[in-house]
Order: sequence, then structure tokens, then C-alpha cells
Amino acid sequence: MVEGRQETKLSEMPLKEKLITETKSVCPECDIINVLPAKIIEKQGKVFIQKTCPLHGSFEELYWGSADYYYRARDFLVEKGKGITTPQVKNPKPICPKSCGLCKDHLSHPALTNIAVTNRCDLSCWYCFFFAEKAGYVYEPSMQQFDEMFANLKAMKPVPCNALQFTGGEPTLREDLPEIMKLAKKQDFRHIQLNTNGIRLSKDLDFFKKLFEAGMNTIYLSFDGTSKQTNPKNHWEVPAFLENCRKVGFHSVVLVPTVIKGVNDNELFNIIKFAIDNLDVVRGVNFQPVSLVGRMPKKEREKHRITIPDCLDRISEQSNNVIYRDAFFPVPSVFTLSNFIEQLTDKPQYELSNHFVCGAATYLFIENDKILPITDFVKVNELFKWLHKETIELKKGKHKALTALSLLTQLGKFIDYKKQPKLINVGKLLVDALLKHDYNSLGVFHKTSLFIGFMHFQDPYNYDVERVKRCNIMYAVPDGRVIPFCAFNVFPQAYRDRIQKQFSLSFEEWEKKTGKKLKDDVYTRDKNLS
Repeated sequence: MVEGRQETKLSEMPLKEKLITETKSVCPECDIINVLPAKIIEKQGKVFIQKTCPLHGSFEELYWGSADYYYRARDFLVEKGKGITTPQVKNPKPICPKSCGLCKDHLSHPALTNIAVTNRCDLSCWYCFFFAEKAGYVYEPSMQQFDEMFANLKAMKPVPCNALQFTGGEPTLREDLPEIMKLAKKQDFRHIQLNTNGIRLSKDLDFFKKLFEAGMNTIYLSFDGTSKQTNPKNHWEVPAFLENCRKVGFHSVVLVPTVIKGVNDNELFNIIKFAIDNLDVVRGVNFQPVSLVGRMPKKEREKHRITIPDCLDRISEQSNNVIYRDAFFPVPSVFTLSNFIEQLTDKPQYELSNHFVCGAATYLFIENDKILPITDFVKVNELFKWLHKETIELKKGKHKALTALSLLTQLGKFIDYKKQPKLINVGKLLVDALLKHDYNSLGVFHKTSLFIGFMHFQDPYNYDVERVKRCNIMYAVPDGRVIPFCAFNVFPQAYRDRIQKQFSLSFEEWEKKTGKKLKDDVYTRDKNLS
């Protein structure tokens, strides 16, 4: 026990604290992955995680900012996802998260896999997970290594990975990025996503075109606010980036703000309004409450810590409750849809069996300058409950034709046709997707709506092993493993840094090989812009 830190046994919690569940976590100050028993508790209307390390004492961290919303989200807990039948880690008794790669105990299949194409970056944001200057080496896989990683993902069963995100560092620093995307396209990945700050794409229209022609169909644009104070990284470049999207004919941008309390949480609705103003090219906003990786004093964590319910409250307040908390549903709610379709088709479906606190989302529709959350005209909760009940009946042997007929007769109970936007027919969309398995009408849905999502990645202080066991956002690495996001980045000494260093070059080696200088990567803004 560290001197000056009082240790409290978890069994001696004050009566005002309500035990919700027991789980496992990690010590945030041990140099190794030290798995500890932990408890999720309710206190003062919020949810906290508590754990005690024999060496470093007790820790209590905010887990979710609203106990009420925690219980609502928990209703969508998935008992178990498909997992994988082709684990890369052969350990017969894996200890999560010490045996990631994936192991036989993982409860979800990869839905989106990150491929880090470089750790070089033209910026140096203070909250970033990693970049070359911090790491001390350059990590850039070869084309052969990419090909092997892609093949490994496609060989996974029962559901092979179908969606990739190319990330970094700043991936557009690689001149051969279009060739990497083409290689992924040859391996039949249908969704190819780029995670970027957009700076190069705001200035290099030809490179933008090459990426689009190579198969890029979504851009995750780092975008932390609508002012230069909240978004100093690319505030001045974003307008030119959006114009280049229009010139190229690219219409699938997702704004990705890292939300930090006291820094940009006052601008969440402004970010949504910015997306609405650019709805011709922006398809969504995916807010990411900051992950406080590394060692950080409690006072500093409390200064910056924000959770999904806290963000929802900010949006509700800033929009005068036009966008309200109950319009959002946890990510595993979508599991209800895929499970229903799977029972009707007898084919394994992509499923989002994440933990219910990992993320939340809704759709907004804009009509006559009015914002309509989907819950204004669809009783989403009731629809999900009905689909869940019918899925159970199908598993018991109910005839599929009867289920289809039942859906057709029940639709009117779930949809207010008078309030739905004129450009879409929600009833037809549901029939096409759920019964006909024709997803073409979803294109109209996405073109007329704005996706608003949240994804809160973990850090050592709020770490819940049950969450990482259900993770379906992965990293593929050259040694053949596929590692959950919240293991890869939270434990860099065991995963990210250790693996990337193994497949890296020193600065001197990289500069000699490429004939370039790392210092030339650094972006210097034109004084006329700022």
C-alpha cells in the first residue's frame, strides 16, 4: 500500500452506496496488467467503479454519469454474442485482458477493424494515444503485411470482418495509401473508412480523388468544435476539406469530436448544427468522450472526465430539449434487429453485441429547418421489445410466414405516419430490411437523416473487463493477432507499443530508406489562414 493513501475494503462500503454488480478491472498504476476484483456501485445518482490494489491502494472512478440511464441501457444487455470460432490465441485458460489476440472467451466478432498504416503525424494533440515522436520509432507495415492482415480478418468465423478503418498517426502521410485501399478492396472488404484530420485532403484534391477511386467510402474526420478555441487542430482547414468533398462527389463524412469536460463540452449542439448545415456531405457525428490514458491524479481526471449520459444532458440543455436523452439507445439495441433477421434467414448476421455502456446513438431528420429525432415518430423501444419477443418465438419454432404477417399488421402500432418526414416511408423501410432483406431503401434513410452516436473507449481508471470481452472494434497487427481496442490502446506496454516497435524502423533507418525527414511531416499553417 502506498504511504498516505488509505485502503478501503470493497466489502466495507457505506450503506448509502448501492451495489449494482461485481466485475473485474485493472490497477491503473501497476506497470503490468494487474487484474483486480471490482464493483460497480450507485452513489448520488451516478455509477462508479471501485477496486483495490494491494500495492497502490483503492480507486473509485466515475463509470457513468447517470444511474437512471444506466438501468435503462442495461435492458439491452446481450447475454452472449457469436464470438469467434477461429481464435488466434490458443491459451486454454486465457485471463482477460492478458491474452488478447483474440481468445476463445471473446464474446463478439470484429465488426470494425482498425489498421494503423503509420504512427507518423503532422500534428501533436495533447490527448492523442500515440504518434512517432512520442514512440521514438516509425511503424509502417509493408504491402505484404497488409495483405496478410486482410486475409486473416477474412478467414475469421462464423462472421468474417467486412469493415476496415485506416488510421494512424495521420494515415494520409503515406503516399501509397490508395494502393493499400485497393488491396483491401481486392480482399472484398465492403466498407473502407479513413480516420483523418483532413488537412492533406483540404489541400490535395488529386490525392483525395485517388482515395475515393481506390474504394474509400467513409471519412472519419477529427473535429473537436466549431470555434478556433475548441478545435485548434483543423478549424481553418475544415471548410476547404468540405469543399473538396463536394468537388470529388464524396458524401459520407462523419465528424468525430473528442469530448473533454471544460474544453469543448459547451459546443456539442453547435457541432450537431454544423453537421446539419453540411448535410449534403456530412452523414453523422460520432462523439467520443475522452479516454484518460496514462497516469493522472484524481483531481485532473475529475476536471476532464465526462461520460455518455453527461454528454446527452449537455445536448439536451443546449438544444432546449429538442434532442433529448431518451432519443438515444445503447449500441447493443441493434442486436435485436440482427438477431431477428438471423432467425428469419438462417444465416449468421453481423451483430453488435457490445456492452451497453460502450456507446449510444440516434438518428435525426431535418424537415423545414426542424430537427426530428427518430423517436418523435417511431416507438423504437416498443418495436425492439416486439422484435425480441418474436425472435424468441421463432427460436421455439414459430412459422416464419406467421411472423412476417404479424409484423405487417403490427407496424401501425410503432409508427406515427403523420409525423414521419415526407421523404421517407419508415414502414416500407422496415418491411424491406426485416422481411425482404433488401437494404437499398436504407440509402434513402441515410441520405435524409443525420446519425448521432457516442463511443466511450476505456482507460485504466474506469476499466471493466466485461466491456473488453464484448468489444467488436479491433486492431489487426502484423503478428497475426486481432486485438480489442480497449486492450490495444489502454495497455500499450503489452500490445500497441510492444507490437509496433517489433515491426518498426528507427528514425535514422526510416529516413535513410525513404530519403525523407521526419521533421518535414509537421504541419505549419499558412499565416493567412490563422
